[in-house]
Amino acid sequence: MADSRQESAPTPPPEAHRQLAHDSVRLAVVIGALGVVFGDIGTSPIYTLQTVFNPSDPHPVPVSTQNVYGVVSLVFWSVMVIVTVTYVLLAMRADNDGEGGIMALITLVRRWSSQRGRRTAAVLAALGIFGASLFFGDSMITPAISVLSAVEGLKVVEPSLDDAIVPITAVIIVVLFLVQRRGTAAVGRVFGPVMIAWFTAIGACGAVGIADHPDILKALSPTYALGFLFGHFGTAFFALAAVVLAVTGAEALYADMGHFGRRSITRGWLFLVFPACILSYLGQGALILDDPANISSPFFLLVPDWGRWPMILLATAATVIASQAVITGAYSVASQAAQLGYLPRLRIAHTSESTVGQIYVPWINWLLMVSVLTLVFAFRSSAALAFAFGMAVTGTITITTLLFFYVARAKWGTPKWLIGIGATVLLFVDLLFVAANMTKLVHGAWLPLLIGLTAFTVMTTWQRGRQLVTAERAREEGPLPEFINGLRSGELPVQRVPGTAVFLNRGKETAPLAMRANVEHNHVRHEQVVILSIETEPVPRVPADRRLAVDGLGYADDGIVHVTATYGYMETPDVPATLAMLDPAETEGPLQLDQASYFLSKIELRRGQAPTMAPWRKRLFIATSYITADAAEYFGLPRNRTVIMGSHIEV
Repeated sequence: MADSRQESAPTPPPEAHRQLAHDSVRLAVVIGALGVVFGDIGTSPIYTLQTVFNPSDPHPVPVSTQNVYGVVSLVFWSVMVIVTVTYVLLAMRADNDGEGGIMALITLVRRWSSQRGRRTAAVLAALGIFGASLFFGDSMITPAISVLSAVEGLKVVEPSLDDAIVPITAVIIVVLFLVQRRGTAAVGRVFGPVMIAWFTAIGACGAVGIADHPDILKALSPTYALGFLFGHFGTAFFALAAVVLAVTGAEALYADMGHFGRRSITRGWLFLVFPACILSYLGQGALILDDPANISSPFFLLVPDWGRWPMILLATAATVIASQAVITGAYSVASQAAQLGYLPRLRIAHTSESTVGQIYVPWINWLLMVSVLTLVFAFRSSAALAFAFGMAVTGTITITTLLFFYVARAKWGTPKWLIGIGATVLLFVDLLFVAANMTKLVHGAWLPLLIGLTAFTVMTTWQRGRQLVTAERAREEGPLPEFINGLRSGELPVQRVPGTAVFLNRGKETAPLAMRANVEHNHVRHEQVVILSIETEPVPRVPADRRLAVDGLGYADDGIVHVTATYGYMETPDVPATLAMLDPAETEGPLQLDQASYFLSKIELRRGQAPTMAPWRKRLFIATSYITADAAEYFGLPRNRTVIMGSHIEV
């Protein structure tokens, strides 16, 4: 008689479940990275070759078989050297505890240059700040040129829609910035599948173009790029100003590393983005070889007639995603700059409970939206903006390369001969692009330089003004031990009241202004007094076991202690939650945090007569201070138990 029991499938071991879950998470992260990180560089095929051969260019490249092979080869090897080698293989290894971008490099330079002199650190940090400033210019230009270039595809299928291009672009940009508050993860989940479809489509169209003219594959040989560059240097040099458009978005890969991790970005680039883009460039080159008239819009003309409307819609979605890459990068750069003292404290919203690096910065978001819309209505075409685009990109790339090699030598001890070879080759390529883009200075390249110089001036002025205010504030606060001794001796007569008071202060050397004012004007002090200092280390996150340090200052038995709370520059302080971690033994009994009063010192800045800064820089510093985020909200203080006491300081 046959056994009637059914055999069940064997249950996978727990390790298999964990591995499956881990693989699913990794795949989700890669898809998210495709939806956020690669949009900028992944949409460059729309306008790069079209711009190179644009007859209205101040230095046009004639369309000939030799020039087409040379340009396509230059594009391929530029992407290979700058994106794959400089960023993916090299720069992304110089992370600061997982965070990337030029601000992370500045942090590493400051940390590892202490043995080489403060002057070197200051010069390199200033270069890095200028590079970050140029990236802000890139963040403004990228959404404008990307979305415009996609919507301009309407002219290919319906020339009568020409006048609608700018209004449609403006609407798309406004919607893009309005959804930013939903967070990078939510945006990435929506955009990821769209970008997979995009790269699949442009790769397939490129492959069809290559099949019609397979000789274009010869352009993969570096001999064509070198022959064009050195054999026709006059033409090739000016072409580089447009070829650089193929690598726009490389810095966004690095700046967004904290959102998705180096491994996910590397895999997405090597296995999908890079092959798809190169196939598109080769296919467009083949199309131009077949008919030079195709230079008007080789990307869209490469698509069959039946597929152009779908491609325009897909390109529009992809260029919106291209804008996302630099917008999230701008959030990261601004947040890190604020934590390192180059910008005021900004309101930052963390949009992911699992990934600390995913943030939203409202002030930066609205500034970018206004700037992008201004560029769209001022330039009105991607061709006009293309002249301005390359300058910001090449400047940032060059500074990133320089800082990376310094870190490689100072941190890892890489041999000087290897540093010399690598830096010479890569900086030669970078500086060649910079020089080529300088020829477009009067044709629009001045714009990113102006944006960069403006941002650089704001950041360096804030840093200098902050140093002056800190010094003057320390003078007004006076030594903390002397102040407390005055309380104990009765020199400063006060009445002790029940409860806990938390005074936020910059350190434990000086008395908090709010505490001094409370004693001198109200003549009271609480039974338990916590003087709290918030410190930011040049690392993204600080472990919980290193979060708090308690110092009784010799007065713990009198109910006064100093607490230092340390955070990383990617973390937002939560004072009540942090104080709840304190050991009651260190504070002479548990703190009454549910009824504690929090005291903040608000500084009103006034322009003084002292020659500390130029008058215009003083005005700029004071004006910049108005964008500082509300301190009570920033530190997570309960509004109904927060007391703000004012003072003024002249700069």
